[in-house]
Amino acid sequence: MITLPAHKVRQFGVEFYQTSFTSGDIQKLVKFEVLSYPAKEEGRKRRKTAKTSAINWEMLEKRIGRSEAAFQRPMIRKKIRELVRYYSDCQEAQNLPAIPGAVIMITEKRLNFSPIGKNSNLGMIQIPEEPGVLRCLDGQHRLLALSAHQGKQMDIDVPAVLFDTLDPRQIVELFVTINAKHTRINPSHLISLAGRRLYADPYQALAHDIIRRLNEEDGSPLQGDIKILGVGKGRVSQASLGDEMVDLFSNIEKIGGKGRFKEFEENGKRFFLNYFKAIQTIFPQAWVGRKYSIKTGAALRAFIRVSPDVMARSKELKNDPFDHFGIREAIKPWAERIGEGRFETEGEWRKKLAGGTRGTAELLARELRDAMKVP
Repeated sequence: MITLPAHKVRQFGVEFYQTSFTSGDIQKLVKFEVLSYPAKEEGRKRRKTAKTSAINWEMLEKRIGRSEAAFQRPMIRKKIRELVRYYSDCQEAQNLPAIPGAVIMITEKRLNFSPIGKNSNLGMIQIPEEPGVLRCLDGQHRLLALSAHQGKQMDIDVPAVLFDTLDPRQIVELFVTINAKHTRINPSHLISLAGRRLYADPYQALAHDIIRRLNEEDGSPLQGDIKILGVGKGRVSQASLGDEMVDLFSNIEKIGGKGRFKEFEENGKRFFLNYFKAIQTIFPQAWVGRKYSIKTGAALRAFIRVSPDVMARSKELKNDPFDHFGIREAIKPWAERIGEGRFETEGEWRKKLAGGTRGTAELLARELRDAMKVP
């Protein structure tokens, strides 16, 4: 056991501790992890690191776990470099503290707190000396940078706030509150956290699952085109598509009731995969051509916006609205009435971009709806 002096704090029924750890304690007790998907990590390419680098990137990468059960964003190398440089400056000048603000830690183990003296909120806490018993809720980059410098171990005390009573939902809500309000974490990252159902939002959960399948499944027309967690080679933001889908699901339930949404919840992933395959079939040249804007956020949001009309038209044609054939028959008029030229970046697309990307999405959605109507 590691025994530390602590101040117990109560706020609105929640208790936590204010304490401090040595940098050595941090290395032994803290589990570093980031939110990621195993299917993607297998093919992840490691960056080549110069042998002269002041930071031991290889060692740092080995310390960081990746799983769907995590909540932290991927490590930002630029931030680590800046922190290591700052720590070195503090160490050399000896006139500023390197980590004056508390990091926020959580543990799933209930800790033993023993009051000392007359104040029942001051005392000692005991923490099991187990690797990974602590996880970092806020300040993970600051802690990683402590051990990042090649050949140097910084011996400092790190102030910390420690929670041992939070359930998984509270942990994610606290993480989102801290980062959304103050550090402005990328909104795509928040979509993934909500989508993993760690706090209840069925619309965001479904949007997350659909977007992930579109981006990861072999044969998907959008494979690798979406920036999951706000990073990667994709060109389209996960957050913009997620917001559009959430609005869509809300309207489906308002108009069709819970039963209609339940039906879409069960078939939504199949629908959107078949839907974008059908769009690719209707506009084959635009879908793969570099001079087209059909796979931009504005265009994809427009396609999502008209999806209820596509399903309705498919039903009118006596087809399965979630099947590739039924969807393709519903949108077949787009080939002639919209045409691939509509998506040429330097042509019609640019002319209609004057109203901004949101205006472009709504304008294209109206054109798509009109093109499906029976003459």
